[in-house]
Amino acid sequence: MTMLDDAVVMVLAGGVGERLYPLTKDRAKPAVYFGGPYRIIDFTLSNCLNSGLRKIFIALQYKSLSLSRHLRFGWSVVADELGEFIEVLHPQKRVGEHWYQGTADAVYQNLYSIQREEPRHLIVLSGDHVYKMDYARMLRFHLERGAGATLAVLEVPAEEASRFGIMQVDDTDRLTGFLEKPKDLPPGQHLASMGIYIFDMSVLVPALEADAPEATSHDFGKDIIPSLISKVPVYAYRFTDENKKTTKYWRDIGTLDAYYEANMDLCRVNPEFNLYDPGWPLRTHQVQAPPAKFVFADEGRRCGTSLDSMISAGCIISGSSIRGSVLCPNVRVHSFCLVEDSILMPGVRVGRHARIRRAIVDRDVFIPRGAQVGYNEEEDRKRHTVSDSGIVVVTKDDEPFIGTIGDDALRIEAEFDHRGSQ
Repeated sequence: MTMLDDAVVMVLAGGVGERLYPLTKDRAKPAVYFGGPYRIIDFTLSNCLNSGLRKIFIALQYKSLSLSRHLRFGWSVVADELGEFIEVLHPQKRVGEHWYQGTADAVYQNLYSIQREEPRHLIVLSGDHVYKMDYARMLRFHLERGAGATLAVLEVPAEEASRFGIMQVDDTDRLTGFLEKPKDLPPGQHLASMGIYIFDMSVLVPALEADAPEATSHDFGKDIIPSLISKVPVYAYRFTDENKKTTKYWRDIGTLDAYYEANMDLCRVNPEFNLYDPGWPLRTHQVQAPPAKFVFADEGRRCGTSLDSMISAGCIISGSSIRGSVLCPNVRVHSFCLVEDSILMPGVRVGRHARIRRAIVDRDVFIPRGAQVGYNEEEDRKRHTVSDSGIVVVTKDDEPFIGTIGDDALRIEAEFDHRGSQ
C-alpha cells in the first residue's frame, strides 16, 4: 500500500462566485468555461489524476446542475473495481438544518462519507483555481515533517497580501502565526494560503467537531488552521509549479477582469499557462463535434480567418475575421463579422456584419445581424454588464440589441450573395 492509498480528496466546488456575475447567474464558479472546451474545475481534477489520486469526493451546492452534468459526462474515468471513485456529494443536511456555512463546515457535513473510506489523510482542494500542482509531493512533505496539518502557500508581494490569508513561519516552515488579509505589511514577499490543505484525520475530526457548535465562520483558513497551530505541528508547503515556466502560475480568476485576462493570455504565442504539455494532460468533457472550419474563399469574399486565437471543435467561421479571441465549442460566426479580443462561449451565434470587441458572450447567445458590442461603452452599459476595465459581458437575459446595417454594407452583401448563387 502506498501513501496515496491512505488519502482521500475533497474538492469544494459549491462556490457562488459573486464577483464573476453574471457568468455565475446559472452555474457555479467551478463550472464556468475557461480556455475553450474546459471548465475551471477541470484543472483541479486533472491535477488529482496526474498526482495519482483517484479517490475523490466533490462537494456541490450552488446551482450545481451544469457542473453535475459536466462531471458525469467528462469524469467517469476511474476504475470502481479497484476502489477508485469520483463521487459527487450534494448537500444532505446530515448534521443539521443548514446548508454549508463555510469550507470547514462543508467537510464536517460530509464526514460520514469520508470516514467510510477509512483514510489516514484528507486532502482538501478548491475547485475554482487554475494551476498545475503535484499533490503527491505535498503529501510526501506532510509525512516527512510529521505534520498534523499542512497548507500550500504561494509567495506574493506585500501590495497583494491584503487579498489573502498570510502565513507566518519559522526557519523550518512550521506555522507560527496567521494574518487574515493584512494591510501595511513590510515590503517583500509573503506566504499566502492557496486554499489547499492536507490533514491527518486524527487531527481534523476533533477540530471540526469542536468548531461546529461555535459562532465562527467555519472556515479552514480563518478558524481551523489558527486553532491547530498551538496544538499540533502545522507546516507551510511552498508551491511547486508543474507548469514548467519561469514564473509560477496560480490564478484565482474570481473577477470578470481576471477571468478575461487569463483567457486572453492563452492566445499569446508563448502563454503563461501551458495547455499543450503531454506530460501533464488536462482532461475535460470533449463534445462530439467535427473540427473547426473556415469557409468562403471564393473570389471577392475574404475567407474565414483566425489570428492569435483558440478555436474549439464544432466552430464554423464563415467569411469573417477572428483576432486574439477564445471560441468555445460549436460557435458560428456568419459573414462579414469582426471578433476581436473576446471570449465566445459554447453555442454562440454571431449574425452577419456584427462586430465584437473586448467582450465575453455567454452560452447560446445570438448576436443579431449588424450589432456592435464593445464600441460604445455608454450604449453597452444600458444593456449589458461592463467590468471595471470595460469588458462587456453579454447574456441571454440582457436587453435586446438595437443593431443597424448601413446601405453600403447591404449592397456589398447582396453583391456577394448574387455571385455565390451563380
